[in-house]
Amino acid sequence: MNDTEKQPQYSQTELQINHHHLPITKNEPSLKNQSSLSTILTQIHAGYFRISLSLSIQSLLWKILIEPIKDAHFLRHIFTTIPSTALTLLWSLSLFTLLTLSFLYLLKCFFHFDKVKDEFSNQIGVNYMFAPWISWLLLLESSPFVPPAALHYKILWLFFVAPIVILDVKIYGQWFTKGKMYLSMVANPTSQMSVIGNLVAAHASAVMGWKESGICFFSLGIAHYLVLFVTLYQRLPGNNKIPAMLRPVFFLFFAAPSIASLAWHSVSGSFDTVSKMLFFLSLFLFLSLVSRPLLFKKSMKKFSVAWWAYSFPLTALTLASAQYAHEVKGIMAHVIMSVLSLISVLVCLVLMIVSALNIRVPFKAHKHILKQTNDIVVI
Repeated sequence: MNDTEKQPQYSQTELQINHHHLPITKNEPSLKNQSSLSTILTQIHAGYFRISLSLSIQSLLWKILIEPIKDAHFLRHIFTTIPSTALTLLWSLSLFTLLTLSFLYLLKCFFHFDKVKDEFSNQIGVNYMFAPWISWLLLLESSPFVPPAALHYKILWLFFVAPIVILDVKIYGQWFTKGKMYLSMVANPTSQMSVIGNLVAAHASAVMGWKESGICFFSLGIAHYLVLFVTLYQRLPGNNKIPAMLRPVFFLFFAAPSIASLAWHSVSGSFDTVSKMLFFLSLFLFLSLVSRPLLFKKSMKKFSVAWWAYSFPLTALTLASAQYAHEVKGIMAHVIMSVLSLISVLVCLVLMIVSALNIRVPFKAHKHILKQTNDIVVI
């Protein structure tokens, strides 16, 4: 995206509240009369589930890396020395974060349903409706307590997959039939969240032994990914609508093929040629993006929850590299895996620290708005 392209103009305060650039409800009650909880509910959106996505897939990465492997390469053996307690703590943190976000968003559905409808109608916000269910599936896979063969694993999988299927029917149906919602008009990098949802469902299904369900979700995801990738690659005028502050979502370009590589590995039972091709595609897209740091310059000027869009794709690529290294057993493959693992962990750790330091930003923004309101009243 060219930096000189015109972007929608929003005030600084509005950007803090409205990270998806959703339409503001006209009959919105005055912020002066809102409680702190109500302020949080009006500001939170599905994009905050980027945090749970990143933590959940980070837990899955740690679970895979610390698994003992016979005749493992010495670089891989380093990760097996990590105590299982670390995985338990990370998984517990991921669960707590996801439960908190889910509870807050559920309250928003009850008390501010008009804003949820606005988000569902937005071409960026609607794609993150998949994020909570993807997070739950990843958390289920990474659980140190629930084995894939357990009955409650299968029941939970069905419960978490059902909303993904409903969203698939809604979104893909609009792409296929509805005039104003043609893919060429609404496609943007976040549209790949729908593809990732199907591929994660395929991976989780194949892990517990439901190969047919895995093939079903993989075919659904990969078919729409091919169409979506070509559409985004063509840069049609109608789908070039990502604001500068949301440009970290460009990392989703290599998240989808990385998850597809993992999904096909689980479905086929081996990291075969198809999985390797998808891994190499994701690695190429990753290198293409990191070689253009100026693309993300504007988005890094001020902290935003959109920064978490860096972590999930990086960890997905690291997972694919770990499976590739296990298959080929070469020194170069293990070096790539080790470097990506280090970057992934560091990025996630930095984001956790920065987010903790900025956790009071919504309340400061609320006080700033109230102060401006009082000043206007005085004048």
